Amino acid sequence: MVYDYIVIGGGIVGVSTAWQLQQRHPEKKILLLEKESVYSKHQTGHNSGVIHAGVYYAPGSLKAKFCKAGVKATMAFCDKHNVPYEQCGKLLVATTELEVERMQALFKRCQENELDVEMLNAEQLKEREPNVVGLGGFFVKDTAIVNYQQVTTKMAEEFVELGGQALLNHEVVGLTETLDKVVVNAAHYGAFKTFEGRFLITCSGLMADRTTKMLGIPTDFQIIPFRGEYYKLPEKYNNIVNHLIYPIPDPNLPFLGVHLTRMIDGSVTVGPNAVQGWKREGYGRINISLRDIGDMVRFPGFWRVLKKNLKTGLIETKNSLWKPGYLKLVQKYCPQLELSDLQPYPAGIRAQAVLKDGTLVHDFLFAESPRSLHVCNAPSPAATSAIPIGQYICDKVQGRCE
Repeated sequence: MVYDYIVIGGGIVGVSTAWQLQQRHPEKKILLLEKESVYSKHQTGHNSGVIHAGVYYAPGSLKAKFCKAGVKATMAFCDKHNVPYEQCGKLLVATTELEVERMQALFKRCQENELDVEMLNAEQLKEREPNVVGLGGFFVKDTAIVNYQQVTTKMAEEFVELGGQALLNHEVVGLTETLDKVVVNAAHYGAFKTFEGRFLITCSGLMADRTTKMLGIPTDFQIIPFRGEYYKLPEKYNNIVNHLIYPIPDPNLPFLGVHLTRMIDGSVTVGPNAVQGWKREGYGRINISLRDIGDMVRFPGFWRVLKKNLKTGLIETKNSLWKPGYLKLVQKYCPQLELSDLQPYPAGIRAQAVLKDGTLVHDFLFAESPRSLHVCNAPSPAATSAIPIGQYICDKVQGRCE
């Protein structure tokens, strides 16, 4: 069989793309390949489960547009398919005068993005959140929590019901492109299988650069993994906050800072930080991959990022290794927490695309060949925005194929 489309990647972006392609083209043969035994095992399944409103993104940007559309689309999908979620809202809390200044600029950006936000002084903040301290903050109504693995699995089920074919435990190990097709070689329990498609779409996240290299597509980026480490609070703190609690971020950094997140299962997590990862799929406490390290140290962009962010990186690493330093990051707005309250919780890995000159890619990045389209960078909040991102990819693919 020659498939019309083959999609590689069972995270939420890949599944959303396959699902929407099948909706648009019910007569087409579409194959989804995922190397793991379940969907969304990596980035999608290791995030904080937040449906973001779009606070941080430049007005008019793709990220702002996709996020705003993604909030509505994700909630509508959950309503339709009985996936539980909670629209609990988010509070961004300023604890210093510098953060108050940054908060004002961020609040203005929210207004420009037409978000439903409310500025709070210290007294109003305390009224909403008795266990949180700060000089002020603002409330973002259109923020919710969900289990994205459930969302992704339900999308995959829909894709199959519409006539698509999805294969788990199939790791792509080789790609070949000819004038009229793409040949995909996959490993399946030690055996090798071959699939042929007229067009290929890859949404391979942490392996995005390696997928493009399989086809010999020239690119100037590499995926650099950053670990986001979390802790879980004891059950007695399940009601410590009424909303999601975020610090005011440093606008010069791509990470949002350590926050308190209510999870859809009722628990509360603390995190994440952002430390250098030494293994792309390393979720344990100590994770090293010689191949991943070798790829990084041979890439000039890695050293340039390291040089540009050395001070921040050292601070993050210190707080990762020294738990009291991590605790201080959350104590500045929730002082009652103690060291013993930080209980183990799985880490996440962010697939950060970095250019050769050391630039962190903050927007979407694609690579192409005559018969393929590769999603090389799908920046946060990709999970929130997965449905409009999938729609955007489908539009690009349709334009190419036509």
